[in-house]
Amino acid sequence: MNDILELLGAHRIVPVVTAHTARQGADIAAALAEGGLPVAEITFRTPAAAEAIAAAVRERPDVLVGAGTVIRPEQVDQAVAAGARFIVSPGTSRAVIDRCGSLGIPVLPGAVTATEIQAALEAGARVLKFFPAEASGGASALRALAAPFGDVGFVPTGGIGPDTLAAYLSIPQVRAVGGSWMLPADAVRDGDWARVTGLTKDAVTQAEALGTVALR
Repeated sequence: MNDILELLGAHRIVPVVTAHTARQGADIAAALAEGGLPVAEITFRTPAAAEAIAAAVRERPDVLVGAGTVIRPEQVDQAVAAGARFIVSPGTSRAVIDRCGSLGIPVLPGAVTATEIQAALEAGARVLKFFPAEASGGASALRALAAPFGDVGFVPTGGIGPDTLAAYLSIPQVRAVGGSWMLPADAVRDGDWARVTGLTKDAVTQAEALGTVALR
């Protein structure tokens, strides 16, 4: 479990993927990997999520594939059955956290207040998703919120792009940043994977220039 979290921290960016078909899921995973970012959080925002995860895992075993927008225990089951190696939730659900624990899969529950962080910690989580990041005050808000929780890791997600990436990655408790700016909706719709790969390369270069932080 810790190995997966270390990999997320090493990549520094977690692409947040919305795939409408299994084919899209596999193609997106390939484009991200070709751009130097072999990780994808495929969200349960479409009926094709589980199939997209399975296709990405099958065709690109070199990519660390997780499931996002997981809000119910049964979605955890579907994601794990499809091959997801980590779970991300927009909020803190004890039922989701418990199901992940029973299956031995890492989970990043969402939290945006001190109360939610403490609830997630009491449920056993140690790395949390700060969501929606920009709408909740951005990097400055997260820096202030993280101060009392020095041993907690965060993966801020929501409205983050190249212009704000550095501000988040400069926070010691931030392990990685979730985002979809390397996956423009029109590029995904049109299958313009060269564009996705190019934007991914730019993101990787930017993150590498900012350095890495070891997980605690």
